[in-house]
Amino acid sequence: MKLTRKEKSELIFEGFITVGLIYLLYLAVLIIFERFVYTSPDLVNNIWIFKNSFTIGERQVHSYKLIFVTLLVIVAMIVLFWRLKRRYKQMQLRHVISELHYIAEGHYDHRIPFELSGDMNKVIDSIHVLVDSTVSAMEEERKIEQSKDELITNVSHDIRTPLTSIIGYLGLIEDKQYQSQEELLKYTHTAYIKAKQMKILVEDLFEYTKVRQHTTPLNLTQFDMVKLLEQLAADFELDAKKKNMVIEVIQPDSEIMMEADTEKIVRVFNNLISNALKYGVGGKKITIEAQKVGKEVIISVSNDGPEIPEASLNQLFDRFYRVEESRSQETGGTGLGLAIAQSIVALHGGYIYAKSDKELTRFVLHLPLKQVQNSETK
Repeated sequence: MKLTRKEKSELIFEGFITVGLIYLLYLAVLIIFERFVYTSPDLVNNIWIFKNSFTIGERQVHSYKLIFVTLLVIVAMIVLFWRLKRRYKQMQLRHVISELHYIAEGHYDHRIPFELSGDMNKVIDSIHVLVDSTVSAMEEERKIEQSKDELITNVSHDIRTPLTSIIGYLGLIEDKQYQSQEELLKYTHTAYIKAKQMKILVEDLFEYTKVRQHTTPLNLTQFDMVKLLEQLAADFELDAKKKNMVIEVIQPDSEIMMEADTEKIVRVFNNLISNALKYGVGGKKITIEAQKVGKEVIISVSNDGPEIPEASLNQLFDRFYRVEESRSQETGGTGLGLAIAQSIVALHGGYIYAKSDKELTRFVLHLPLKQVQNSETK
């Protein structure tokens, strides 16, 4: 720590004051002691005995004042050192407080630029740790607030569009702005379709907020993943035929027994297969492959549709994100399906990622065969 000129002057002044006070104190004590000695014959004799018995080398000391003054000088130096060190510590503390006030004014990227010894350095390290944790907490809170604002904005946008259509068509019906029964049915049908879109969005939003909570309980059961995937493929067979696609399940193992919340796992694959049908435009095949590797099962859901741009792969699992090249009135979903899938997989202690090239777009899941922690039942 670099002292200012004023602080150096303070230390010098403190030293002079201390020396002066010690000198006056010692002078008074010495005068009192001499008077006391010469008024006490017995004490004088004892001192002479002490003088005669005390020697330095071969030289005999005949003055007790030399011994006494030497001791006093040593004590004075100790006192002087202690007072100057205490004043220096006060200056260090003053500098630390000044730096702390500067940080508290909003300069959170500032750090105390000097190192001290002993406990003061521990105090500085603690201040830095506290500032870092505070900045981290503030940044996390800012991200949460920003995330909430984005969520509200996206939900408002996605709800407002169908809601505007519903109000518009119902307004036409209310004002009898239709020419025939067929036109009336067309208006009511459009309002009904838009209302269903709103319902799907609300349900997806509710599911997303529920699975995002790490305390969400899992209703764990033992089941065969192979049979589950075969059943899912059968459920989507009709939808696949409408898109001129086929769904194939490939499994090297005849059965893969595992522990998970089947309702939530089914939701994951429903989202992945639905996306493959929606966005795999021009593709002919959806392939589901499951393989047991060690203590986990690796499952991939792939389609031979259009390639997903590299820039979009890392954002696929963000809520409300849609690949613009694939978004249209017919295929545009809520943008929450993959975010829900990722959250469900994370709840089970696994992870999911996507890969895409000109031949295949593949979503790969890694799920543990058995849950480590004891999850609460619903």
